[in-house]
Amino acid sequence: MSAPNLNAELQHNQSLPLLSNRADGNNMSPMRKAIGQTYQSTGHLAKLLPSGTVLSFQLLVPTLAKQGHCGDMNRVMTGGLVVLCALSCFVLSFTDSFRDVEGKVRYGFATFKGLWVIDGGAPLEPLAAAEYRMRFLDFVHAIVSAMIFVAIALFDQNVVSCFYPIPSEDAKQLLTALPVVIGVIGSMLFVSFPTTRHSIGSTFSSQ
Repeated sequence: MSAPNLNAELQHNQSLPLLSNRADGNNMSPMRKAIGQTYQSTGHLAKLLPSGTVLSFQLLVPTLAKQGHCGDMNRVMTGGLVVLCALSCFVLSFTDSFRDVEGKVRYGFATFKGLWVIDGGAPLEPLAAAEYRMRFLDFVHAIVSAMIFVAIALFDQNVVSCFYPIPSEDAKQLLTALPVVIGVIGSMLFVSFPTTRHSIGSTFSSQ
């Protein structure tokens, strides 16, 4: 083959996609698209949850669920882990953090009267503590946080294989659609009703 023909062949090959035989996004089935979107949405929603709770769940669930090959005791432990982590997300929604006069980050728990400092340091003045008192919005965020965590847990393959080793077609559709619905509703509520609290486990922004 001559040099001009060889160069033309190389340029033609470089213009082709590397994985030309793989189905592109337009040819994906609706089920696979929904699963891909769920992975992406739950990944973003996980950032709204306490990082310690999510990390603990991700580390423990493969062991407790035996990577989906569950016995009765594994189901009990896996279900208990999901409940405890969801409860943790709920409770931590009522925590808050602030910077004292020295610039040190302090932590507290919101009550109906104000902020109860729980890090062993000096308590806030009554007027300053009253600014952090518990509000109705805190309950909304606590419920939504627990719901979002449950949605993430339902989409975890270890949890699904543990409780539904051979799911029916209806169960597959439910397990695929339910996390998406919960994620969409939860993200809409978080955006529509934002909170100013810096809960324990969330990223603290300087005040």
